Amino acid sequence: MANDLVQPDPWAGLRAQTPARVSLGRAGGSLPTRELLAFGAAHAQARDAVHLPLDVPALVARLAALGGPEVLTVQSAAPDRATYLLRPDLGRRLSATSARALDERGAAPCDLLLVIGDGLSAAAIERQAVPLVEELLARRPEGWALGPLVVATQARVALGDDIGARLGAAQVAMLIGERPGLSSPDSLGIYLTHAPRVGRSDAERNCLSNVRPEGLPLAEAARKLWWLAEAARTLQLTGVGLKDRSDERSLSGVGD
Repeated sequence: MANDLVQPDPWAGLRAQTPARVSLGRAGGSLPTRELLAFGAAHAQARDAVHLPLDVPALVARLAALGGPEVLTVQSAAPDRATYLLRPDLGRRLSATSARALDERGAAPCDLLLVIGDGLSAAAIERQAVPLVEELLARRPEGWALGPLVVATQARVALGDDIGARLGAAQVAMLIGERPGLSSPDSLGIYLTHAPRVGRSDAERNCLSNVRPEGLPLAEAARKLWWLAEAARTLQLTGVGLKDRSDERSLSGVGD
């Protein structure tokens, strides 16, 4: 009898096509209790994604186990999570300690530097970063030199510019936790920047977003990133002047 109180939505078939909250049905003039509970759980997951800290030692160990480049750790100028959320500008530059450590290490020029930043979702990094790096290493084109893997905490996208410039990278790819949505608390974004330096704008980057099994698959994201990196090397730029045509043509057509 209780089930008769919930009236199914005639558009319920849409739910099989999207994780968006559509065709939820109703109980009288309200949403069914199960949908209210599901919304609350999704909201809690999104909040947790923003506030829970990244387990850096565990991530470093997993990256090191891949047998790839050396793994370094740095921190932005935001000393804690609360400051990071209130002061985005501090997340865009290195702390004095990290800046000094990279300067003392010295530049070791490379073609592409991978920076892994917690951003607004540590969950995205913990779930997607290691398998994505594994895909990137496996698909690396011949002749491309990678720099060390850099794990950055309290990081914003532009932090990669500071890191890349100090380490002498021709390009930097920031793998970062994206702002979580109610159906995607673990979405990772990739931001590619040619000739990184402090002061680069977002218009000078290329972005691949929603990298996760339910969005842009990791293998596909790795393929697209390498296509963009090779195109950026050819054109000597990233951003609005570089269109992602990885699904349309071979790299030989970049300048067409």
